[in-house]
Amino acid sequence: MTPERESTVLDHRQPQRAAEAWRHFAETPLDRLLTHAEAGGDPRAGAIALFHDMLAHVPAYRSFLAERNIDPAVIRVPADLDRLPRMTKANYVQRYPLAELVRGGKLAGCDMMAVSSGSTGKPTFWPRFVSDELHIAQRFEQVFHDSFMADERRSLAVVCFALGSWVGGLYTLACCRHLAAKGYPILTVAPGMNKPEIYRILSELSPGFDQTVLLGYPPYLKDIIDGGPAAGIAWPKLKVRMVMAGEVFSEEWRSLLAERMGSNDPCYDFASLYGTADAGVLANETPLSIQIRRFLASRPDAARELFGEARLPTLAQYDPYSRLFETAEGTLLFSGDNGVPLLRYHIADHGGLIAYDEMMRFLTHHGFDPLPGLAGHSWRGVRHLPFVYVFGRANFAVSYFGANVYPENIAVGLEQSEIAAWTTGKFVVMAKEGLDVAPELYVAVELAPNVSPDEAKAQSMADSILGQLLRLNTEFANYTPAEYRRPKVELKPAGDPDWFPVGVKHRYSRR
Repeated sequence: MTPERESTVLDHRQPQRAAEAWRHFAETPLDRLLTHAEAGGDPRAGAIALFHDMLAHVPAYRSFLAERNIDPAVIRVPADLDRLPRMTKANYVQRYPLAELVRGGKLAGCDMMAVSSGSTGKPTFWPRFVSDELHIAQRFEQVFHDSFMADERRSLAVVCFALGSWVGGLYTLACCRHLAAKGYPILTVAPGMNKPEIYRILSELSPGFDQTVLLGYPPYLKDIIDGGPAAGIAWPKLKVRMVMAGEVFSEEWRSLLAERMGSNDPCYDFASLYGTADAGVLANETPLSIQIRRFLASRPDAARELFGEARLPTLAQYDPYSRLFETAEGTLLFSGDNGVPLLRYHIADHGGLIAYDEMMRFLTHHGFDPLPGLAGHSWRGVRHLPFVYVFGRANFAVSYFGANVYPENIAVGLEQSEIAAWTTGKFVVMAKEGLDVAPELYVAVELAPNVSPDEAKAQSMADSILGQLLRLNTEFANYTPAEYRRPKVELKPAGDPDWFPVGVKHRYSRR
């Protein structure tokens, strides 16, 4: 909806609001910022405080409660949070005028407008103020401090997310600059998804820094790494670290990238962010969560017991005082303050929550202690924070003989060392069935540039995919008749316009 015209008046409260938020972020060390989260307590009290603030200042939320006959007077203690209705993009964000979603009913209280990707429908506008960025900058600080030791190393941060009105690139740029203003020796440059410019930056600037941090979507970062040698980039000399967002990837993918980057410490050289356009970064991988996930990747039985799925989700840790998660029917809800404050917001991501102590007990039961593997860095990144696991949206699996075949299962097959050099990592999986044709699990694979297709490569990929499906997916192994298990692999050239168009967000499955 188009916001109504607001009067143009200088707001003298904005400088104070910005200054208070900045002072808290800049003058509070990370350890103190996370003190409440690690100490325990009931973070739902913060959500109740947010409820009262929204009730007093957000017009849309008052209407939202009134339409559902919710008496605000009965919401008093943390346990009452369950009595509040769930928000969705449809029943709340798209239901009311944009200005009514922000405090005071005026967009003048915000200074930035971002746009969602529109992957679930019409793109959505998300206003925010600089104080909202500072809140999310804490997650970037956690990654740069705990994983990359950027408090001790001069770091070049190269933002490779798409730039423009979309959330990822400009939000990342802002947060990296906030860290530099806090005192971290970080210099940020934002070429976006411009490969020649990225390689020029890496060639001319990176040698002057202790480490280079690439921030972007996993498939695009892989393209950057794979194309580096041809552009004259010697990755091991640059001491590259990576921050990813937007996709679930396998531990085989991480190991492959680590090998090509010259990394021998993947727990401290990578970090994936779990974020949304709606509220910025909600959680982040830590050295501890990566160590645990790599163990679970080697033990599909334990992973299936923990997550209840034949695929490996993103495993991250979160600060419940910043973003409070809940679960409902196997999906995630969160509450958090933003330009558009959200309370019990249902994002429809399939996943769940695991308390820190619960996770440690589970690992002990399965004979694994993650802590010795992190001792070399004095256990940096070991924080007693709860875990959230995220599979992503639940509608990307392909049903084949009643078994859910997930793109993540196919990806592991293509990321084996004897296969990976032939592909970009992109593929499309489909279940082909019809009255006059035999059922077939079909996989179109994008070849790496300058790699020629041949039947031997296709057969090797089919063998590898089948082996990983049988190892990881018990539904597939038990439901699919043996004569129909072997996938049909077809090799496509890089950038094939029908299967892998350049510049378009890739979908790994088709109906």
